[in-house]
Amino acid sequence: MAEIRLQSLAHAYSPGGAYALKPLEMTWRSGGTYALLGPSGCGKSTMLNIISGLLRPSEGRVLFDGRDVTGLSTGQRNIAQVFQVPVIYRSMTVGQNLGFPLVCRGLPGGRIRARVEAVAERLGLAPLLKRPANALTADQKQLVSLGRGLVREDVAAILLDEPLTVIDPQMKFQLRRILKEINAEFGVTMVLVTHDQTEAMTFAEEVIVMNHGEVVQAGSPAELFERPATHHVGRFIGSPAMNFLPATQEGGQVTVPGTGLTLPAPAALPEGQLTLGFRPEHAQLARQGGQIGGTITRIWFEGTDEIAALAHPAGEIRIRAPAGGGMAPGNTAGVLLRDGALRLYSNGRLVA
Repeated sequence: MAEIRLQSLAHAYSPGGAYALKPLEMTWRSGGTYALLGPSGCGKSTMLNIISGLLRPSEGRVLFDGRDVTGLSTGQRNIAQVFQVPVIYRSMTVGQNLGFPLVCRGLPGGRIRARVEAVAERLGLAPLLKRPANALTADQKQLVSLGRGLVREDVAAILLDEPLTVIDPQMKFQLRRILKEINAEFGVTMVLVTHDQTEAMTFAEEVIVMNHGEVVQAGSPAELFERPATHHVGRFIGSPAMNFLPATQEGGQVTVPGTGLTLPAPAALPEGQLTLGFRPEHAQLARQGGQIGGTITRIWFEGTDEIAALAHPAGEIRIRAPAGGGMAPGNTAGVLLRDGALRLYSNGRLVA
């Protein structure tokens, strides 16, 4: 396990070209679970490949426990990396695949068998240890690929590059639980790259949201949900996305015109386009009254909840409410916000 520090790190794929990864400073504690979250092309895989040693950064350093590893190969960094497409040795059995990293390190056969059996049991692969790897399903192949990373007890970090993409939803849930149990037991630093907010929020202690090569916000899942640093984070985290409505400053207040949505204007409010935002979960529908009203245009079912979309001159508003509330498209409804639900943004960035 290792503390990973990214010091003045940045990368451009061509000299003098645009940054694929903009300059950043970041430290991940030893034994922590982290997720790099963002859309395709945002720089998350670039960062992961720099940490793993597959890519040398054009600027800055990578340190493991204070040791500069920027110029070291992947093998010298003592990390395990699991990719989106499972990498297995088709000519070997499942057991041989799992034990191969330990064979390469010259461990005794008995110790290899014990470790392979322990990891296979955790991943549900124990009944398959003697099966040829080329006979496995896509789910099982990815489990083997993951297991080969987990089988090493001395690994400094496990880097997971969208490894759950080919796995069915129920297996994803089980695998996230297994990974967290292994992290808790062995204290291995784990970094997951994903574009799936559910994966990131349920796996990681700290989520790093990226966009256009920039780290937009890093924090706990609760921090990202309650106080998104930008419109991008508010829209990327949460389902449905955060509501953002254009606002104006009137005297000492910031208000959404035609509504009761208002916040005191900070003393040093930055110039620019103002918006007030709130989460669909932080409001409720009422047949009348509330800070804002509108006409329900559609309702869709999500298990014990339903999502209602309301039309308003300021923009569409979405509210998450318990299912069976008796509302229907065409009804007029009010929106009641809980105390402290509103967030103020200037030019898309959080002010208060």
